[in-house]
Amino acid sequence: MSNPFSFRLIATDGAARTGEIMTAHGLVRTPAFMPVGTQAAIKGVHQDDVRASGTDIVLGNTYHLMLRPSAERIAALGGLHAFMRWPYPILTDSGGYQVMSLSALRKVTEESVTFRSHIDGTMVALSPERAIEVQNLLGSDIAMQLDELVGLPAERGEIERAMLLSLRWAERCKRAFDGGAEGRALFGIVQGGDDQGLREKSARTLVDIGFDGYAIGGLAVGEPQEVMLQIVGDTAPMLPADRPRYLMGVGTPSDILEAIGQGIDMFDCVLPTRNGRHGLAFTRFGPINIKNAHHAEDARPLDAESRCPAAHEFSRAYLHHLFRAGEALGGTLLSIVNLYYYQDLVAGARAAIAAGHFADYVAQTKEQWAAKRDIA
Repeated sequence: MSNPFSFRLIATDGAARTGEIMTAHGLVRTPAFMPVGTQAAIKGVHQDDVRASGTDIVLGNTYHLMLRPSAERIAALGGLHAFMRWPYPILTDSGGYQVMSLSALRKVTEESVTFRSHIDGTMVALSPERAIEVQNLLGSDIAMQLDELVGLPAERGEIERAMLLSLRWAERCKRAFDGGAEGRALFGIVQGGDDQGLREKSARTLVDIGFDGYAIGGLAVGEPQEVMLQIVGDTAPMLPADRPRYLMGVGTPSDILEAIGQGIDMFDCVLPTRNGRHGLAFTRFGPINIKNAHHAEDARPLDAESRCPAAHEFSRAYLHHLFRAGEALGGTLLSIVNLYYYQDLVAGARAAIAAGHFADYVAQTKEQWAAKRDIA
């Protein structure tokens, strides 16, 4: 089979870009937002609702799926697409984020990272080669290199150590991936914390190694938004214009719009579903905390003009009641509302870039947020 993975740039508007990623499981329109399906599920949301929101691609997690139910079991059951009934593109994270988030349960060496399973306490090793093997077994369309990121703020020496280790792991991932994953793609991950010199060294080395796409990792881990955006703005131009650029773990609607303006093509974040489960809805008029008491008798929908059925068919009073009553449906409905909002946000960006009006789109979107119209 010839490699179906490709990236086509359709239009630019300043640094902002819109394009298409072709994979074996279909097309991804960029800028793209990827809902996070860590354990082969977008938490609390049915796959059909995820697709209906406008989602082209979802994200799964190597570390979690390796532990449960295991990559080998998923492969025996037909691969991740069949297992979770998502016949569209999937990107799998490498487990690198867990190197940071589960720091109390792991040990990092040159060879690998060894975790004490958060499920049953058994020791599990994840090397660059094993990370690629697991992702090959899962059958994701886009695999990520194994990397180590550090939370910020951090000492420069610690940031540099992790960045250099990630580069050595990138080379090992590339060797393990080449020849064994025909039809799929591998992305390298730029590290370097909040040090632009280290970011530049990381980016240049990864480009020399050669990947199908490039991610900017290790951000949204404690640094101020302005620092994150400065790093993104300085790093993105170092990455090849003919390859997708992915900002990992970001973020808020504002973060996404700003990063699109700096040339980023792909995003993932748990915020739409996590906030939905906790009663926060993203709307054109800013966030709405549906648990607030003043919604108890409000017969209006969240947004009468939204294309999301949950946003225009249910009253705020009903959604408020679901959360007060502890009904899981409340979290599911707001998660769906938020997925639609995020997908509409990036769809609007794609259209605005193609029309050459991206700056106007950002300004109008922010004006609506600031006005907080229709929020009682």
